[in-house]
Amino acid sequence: MGSAKKSTASARKARIEEMRRAEQARERRNRILTIAASVVVVAGLVVGGIVLVQSQSDDSTAADGKGKGHFVTGSDGVKTWKGTLGRNHVAKTVAYPMEPPVGGDHNQVWMNCNGDVYTKALNNMNAVHSLEHGAVWVTYTDKAKKSDVEALAAKVKKTPYTLMSPDDKQKDPIMLSAWGHQRTVTGANDPNVGKFFEKFVQGEQTPEPGAACTNGLSQ
Repeated sequence: MGSAKKSTASARKARIEEMRRAEQARERRNRILTIAASVVVVAGLVVGGIVLVQSQSDDSTAADGKGKGHFVTGSDGVKTWKGTLGRNHVAKTVAYPMEPPVGGDHNQVWMNCNGDVYTKALNNMNAVHSLEHGAVWVTYTDKAKKSDVEALAAKVKKTPYTLMSPDDKQKDPIMLSAWGHQRTVTGANDPNVGKFFEKFVQGEQTPEPGAACTNGLSQ
């Protein structure tokens, strides 16, 4: 049984390393494409005034994150959102129907989520973009034990496609979120922490698997 766990862990590590290499390759391509795209952007700005006005109007509608839906709790304690989660890039503030949010319209720039630990609350619209890329987001309130916060931070720092930040608006002391999924855990030693990471870090729920978790925003 021990060898099976080691084999699973090795396979998972290899998969994450492969995604990292793919991400680096994409970043090199993106630098080249950005130069060419800048020319197109300038031209688009000249003739895009009407389109921009229409886009802003669309943002006003899309930024209302209070879409129909609700959580359904599974036998494993993981809550799954049943309803539509928008994926539009918007400039205005989104009012999400849950805290922390597990999806919905979001800012076009993601928070860095390559094992990043933040000491201040994040802008939800940027963090949701990280979830879209397949990250797991660990959040906690001031009621969480310091030892748990430190242990979870250590776990996040060594796990690609994760991020962590305080969130005093959430209901429970420690919560884990992925795109469309969320659960509460009792502490860093709760076995459900490892299970959630195993299932949802770049899991099947990911809308954009392998998308970048670097070159975004950081505090």
